[in-house]
Amino acid sequence: MKKSFIAPLILLLLMTLVSACGNKANNNNAGTSASPSASASSTASASSSADASGTVAYESETGTVQVPAAPKRIIALNSAPNVISLGGTLVGVDEWTAGNPLFKDKVQGVAVVTAENLEKIIELNPDLIIVGSTEKNIDKLKEIAPTVVYTWGKLDYLKQHLEIGKLLNKEQEAQAWIDDFSKRAADAGTEIKAKVGADVTVTVFELFDKQFYVFGNAWARGTEIVYQAMGLGMPEKVKKDALGPGYYTLSNEVLPEYAGDYIILSRSATGDNAVLKTETWKNIPAVKAGHVIEIDTEASSYSDPTTLDYLLNIFKEGFLGNA
Repeated sequence: MKKSFIAPLILLLLMTLVSACGNKANNNNAGTSASPSASASSTASASSSADASGTVAYESETGTVQVPAAPKRIIALNSAPNVISLGGTLVGVDEWTAGNPLFKDKVQGVAVVTAENLEKIIELNPDLIIVGSTEKNIDKLKEIAPTVVYTWGKLDYLKQHLEIGKLLNKEQEAQAWIDDFSKRAADAGTEIKAKVGADVTVTVFELFDKQFYVFGNAWARGTEIVYQAMGLGMPEKVKKDALGPGYYTLSNEVLPEYAGDYIILSRSATGDNAVLKTETWKNIPAVKAGHVIEIDTEASSYSDPTTLDYLLNIFKEGFLGNA
């Protein structure tokens, strides 16, 4: 009976030893050379991880867009000055930004393109495209690279900059500028009202191609600074005709009806400014008092940080002088 008991026991021990050795060999192989299926699984996992870290989901006005977390080749046909202000890397830009004196040096070597020039855009190999909602070929642009669409005026100037900050993964930088600018402009407004009166009114005119325009409170040319950030007053006639639509076209004869205590005059140095020599213009009380602050139209047509800081300094000097 002893023999019959010991023999199966020895056999069981041998089987256990063989099994243990087999498991050890398998474990060693797993550490050095994975099976084809395990290798494929590992590769897929790495690829997914790279996608997750390389792109982010941006909630645009047209839906979620997967955009690069750190875009390196941006074509901006909308909000290009905001991109520049945040240090974004542009490879393509619209003609208006390219011709703006505040940005000429910053876009040297950057291609000037339109949404209709698809072949050129493909050649530029963008990893992000920013366009306005009225542009053509938006669907085709989306086939080239992640494309984000903005509708002009849908967001105010500060929220628009914050959106570009979110898009470029630079929201903190955008918010920091917003907070700083808002304080500086509000402080300037307080100083101006203390010097010239709390009820002072300001009109923003533009002279273009012998035609005058008057602006509301959100049409660039510093309007956002004067009326929103500084809190200065707007003449009633301007409120009635320009505040809603954003701007209003004027005949030269009615200019005095829209002129406030101070005038901000947007004009081009190369334009026809003969109207400024007429008696109608010269006899406007603000003109006679020397209360006209001139700005360059080409440098004042955006509402991004670079432009706003530039205009804020001009306005502070124009209203306060050395005070």
